[in-house]
Amino acid sequence: MKKITTFLCTALIMQSIGAQSFIQAYKDRADMVTQANITSNLQEFANLGVKTTGSTANANTLTWIKNKYLSYGYNASQIEESPFTFGSTSSKNLIITKTGTLYPNKYVIICGHFDTIYGPGVNDNGSGTSIILEAARILKNVSTEYSIKFIHFSGEEQGLKGSSHYVNNVVYQGGVRKLDIKLVFNLDQVGGVKGNNNNTVYCDEDQGGLSSNNAASAAVTQQLRNCTALYSPLQTAVDPAADTDYIPFEQKGEVITGFFERIRSSYPHSSKDTFTNMDPVYVYNIGKATVGALQHFAAASTTMSKAASKNALETAKIYPNPAQNILNIELPDSRETNFSFEISNSIGRTMLKVNNERKIDVSHLPNGVYIGVLKVGDQTLVKNIMIER
Repeated sequence: MKKITTFLCTALIMQSIGAQSFIQAYKDRADMVTQANITSNLQEFANLGVKTTGSTANANTLTWIKNKYLSYGYNASQIEESPFTFGSTSSKNLIITKTGTLYPNKYVIICGHFDTIYGPGVNDNGSGTSIILEAARILKNVSTEYSIKFIHFSGEEQGLKGSSHYVNNVVYQGGVRKLDIKLVFNLDQVGGVKGNNNNTVYCDEDQGGLSSNNAASAAVTQQLRNCTALYSPLQTAVDPAADTDYIPFEQKGEVITGFFERIRSSYPHSSKDTFTNMDPVYVYNIGKATVGALQHFAAASTTMSKAASKNALETAKIYPNPAQNILNIELPDSRETNFSFEISNSIGRTMLKVNNERKIDVSHLPNGVYIGVLKVGDQTLVKNIMIER
């Protein structure tokens, strides 16, 4: 998790979208991020417990992440477990490499940590972990000119131990640079705060450290902002880069950027950093921005080899939101008659469940933020539902 910085550039400046062109294939792949996958990843991450570096839960989480990649079709030769130690503690980073077609020896690194301190860490940093997994799933068979390394660091909470080891022993060996890095794109604490209007994400820009890489970081951070506007509904603001896993790279002169939540949660590093205290819809939207930006950074193919397998429910309408007494549901296919809708509260208790009802009476629900789950066949849509009167 990043430490609080002394200066925050919070102005929502106009996006310079003209500097980057909209690419339909990038949008189609960004739209392949599903709320159901993000939510499932977050809940599974939560169930793995407190992932203190060196603990059994930490090792089990690395195995869980590794198995995700295997299920996506990545093979053993692409997956590396990289051990490191500090003091009496031992842990591992996980590195997955997808080789580029034109520049196979130049890498775009997308990274985030999976270790936690006192709680399950669903925001800090199950949120970043879940998005990286979804990006890796979607881009598995997409050609990119640059190679991509999906890296899951451990030891971040103890002082960037895993990323420091990687930079000082893998990227650099004996002071010699062994890995040619185009840029480092980090995701840390992007879970948002339940009940807030989480419509803006910070894009991290290098404004300190080595001055030699600040201009390059500013350029890629602006590109990240542009991609966020092109491929997601989110607004952006700039946040100075601070203590998270891109810092060891920055200290060696590498170009960095990243995402961090705009409305800062107070739950990380506590037992309350749980699924019920963050915003899975916010994570979903940042996931779309991430997939769009990663394609741009790695120069992904601009044509679709096959039709995108989108979740048709992503275009379903549940309104008004906030609602007072009646909630309406409009499905993409108006002929569809078999569906279910369930509303649960922040602790997972079911408050309402209906089948095949398009006008739902919510007048008995107290004001607050709920999770709504719409199911049609094997497709699921999860949305935050607000009740306000």
